[in-house]
Amino acid sequence: MANTKNWVIAALDVAPSDETLTDVVKSIHWRKQATETVGEKTYTVDVYGSCGVTAPTPEAFISYADLTESEVIAWLEATLDVESIDNSLDAQLESTKNPPIVNKPLPWVPVVTVPTQEIVTPSQEAAENITE
Repeated sequence: MANTKNWVIAALDVAPSDETLTDVVKSIHWRKQATETVGEKTYTVDVYGSCGVTAPTPEAFISYADLTESEVIAWLEATLDVESIDNSLDAQLESTKNPPIVNKPLPWVPVVTVPTQEIVTPSQEAAENITE
């Protein structure tokens, strides 16, 4: 099954003023996640980073209150190497699903199994006797 990827915007660094503009986004803190379900198991990996934003012209400026998530994601996608990020996520998912190295128990140390016991709770009458 193919994996799904999505952007998560964690925070925006904003300059309170920049020349004639107010609340100007200077950097975006982001994560991109990839998720894949195989059978009953779901695998999720992510990468994170921050990205500087080019100073806007007054004509192209979008008020901070009017920003949308999709607009900020468009800024990221115009700046970052999205193909490289996606390839990295695909490789992380593959490594998570099929680890190239695993931790195994030492072959000379015996494996100890502890027998399970049924937990019995006292009846109401027995519980009353205990509290008396």
